[in-house]
Amino acid sequence: MLKMIFDNLRRGPATTAFPRRPAEFPERFRGRPELDASRCENGLARCGAMSPSRLVVQSSKGANLDLGGCLFSPEEASACPQGAIRYTRDPRMAATRREDLITPGGEPAAVRALQGATRRLFGRSLRLRSVVAGSCGGCEAELVALGNVVFDLQRFGVQFVASPRHADGVVITGAVNANMELALRKSIDAVPDPRLVIAVGACAISGGPFAGSPEVGKGVPADLPVDLWVPGCPPHPITLLDGLLRLLGRLENGSRDRA
Repeated sequence: MLKMIFDNLRRGPATTAFPRRPAEFPERFRGRPELDASRCENGLARCGAMSPSRLVVQSSKGANLDLGGCLFSPEEASACPQGAIRYTRDPRMAATRREDLITPGGEPAAVRALQGATRRLFGRSLRLRSVVAGSCGGCEAELVALGNVVFDLQRFGVQFVASPRHADGVVITGAVNANMELALRKSIDAVPDPRLVIAVGACAISGGPFAGSPEVGKGVPADLPVDLWVPGCPPHPITLLDGLLRLLGRLENGSRDRA
């Protein structure tokens, strides 16, 4: 027993120093995608057609990167022969509005912190109910990781609960297939007002790789109000944590100057 205690003291704390210090990631980590327009010779239309996802989207103003449709696969970057698309090591990708995830260069607008009574109510204590609405399980694994000793979500006063009636908000994962849509709506309705709705992962945001299937729409139904969109396939726990803390006003009032 004494040896175990001394070993733990020698190793030091296992919990990440984020957000006091920048998070550290392994070499294989793929963060926010970025577009270097100076290397894009023929536009992104061809790259979009070759991409395995909906990362590249066309609009009346030209091509954009849609972080909500990104699967963070090497093939999405290699679809551009000029190498105009690359993955950065920036984990900060969450946004307040769905349209904020669609940008020319790949950097979404900063998350806007909750204001007034809602911020005072949830800023220091937040209880969330996870609703798995047709998922492969990857996003849920990252949500579970938030509770381990490394990320320790509860040190910020945030924890997951078993019932929506005991929750302040709902975290949605999965593509929201036809069999789960009613259950999702009932779960949200069971959360007392005021409540938060958080969409996590490419499937919940855009349908992910399943978009276009007759059993799946485009993720969370458009009539459901969402307070935070967190891209990823699946999102890294730091991406989730960063978005949550910015929403709660715990990180520089939503600015992007810390990672």
